[in-house]
Amino acid sequence: MSRLDAFDWPAVESALDEEGQAVLQGLLTPRECEAVAGWYGEGERFRSKVVMARHGFGRGEYQYFAYPLPPLLAALRPALYARLQPIANRWHAAMGLAAGFPADHAEFLARCHAAGQVRPTPLLLQYGEGDYNCLHQDLYGDHVFPLQVAVLLSAPGRDFTGGEFVMTEQRPRMQSRPMVVPLGQGDAVVMAVNQRPVQGTRGTYRVQLRHGVSRVRSGRRHTLGVIFHDAT
Repeated sequence: MSRLDAFDWPAVESALDEEGQAVLQGLLTPRECEAVAGWYGEGERFRSKVVMARHGFGRGEYQYFAYPLPPLLAALRPALYARLQPIANRWHAAMGLAAGFPADHAEFLARCHAAGQVRPTPLLLQYGEGDYNCLHQDLYGDHVFPLQVAVLLSAPGRDFTGGEFVMTEQRPRMQSRPMVVPLGQGDAVVMAVNQRPVQGTRGTYRVQLRHGVSRVRSGRRHTLGVIFHDAT
């Protein structure tokens, strides 16, 4: 996907190493954002819907896409994976985790499916006034790619207010560090799924990360989530 060539990937890698997140500004165009957000009402595109309040996840709802994925998403997912796979392998090696990730996303999905993780995980989230998403990690099974991407489809200040993307980082024997990631329409945040390596004075250690969305004060907010492993 040629649009990914426009990003400064060494800078993305550096931000991920330092903060556990990095922003890809304008990954999707406003027209693409509006089209993807409009899919939410097309039930045939999805395999299931989750109402967050029923499970204690927060307020709002989301739907998991069914296979085959829409062409835009089907192209974006493996293209992003290819850019992030070297970082994922370096992180796993630094954390002493043996499992490496193949260069081809289809090969990684085949590994997931052989282990019973066969359900697609890309999702479309919808928030209204008063909705929020509790801090969480998107794991879904034993095979976990350590990075994922979320794209803000709505325009802050026009379509909604509030609803900031937030993360926390928990380092050993330290209090949690909060982060607010400013996003505009079409911007994507690349983030650690659950843990990342940090170089300390006594070697490398792991820190735990979670992400969520603060309360939406007005309007409606849509987000596209791109997770690279599938679910059991």
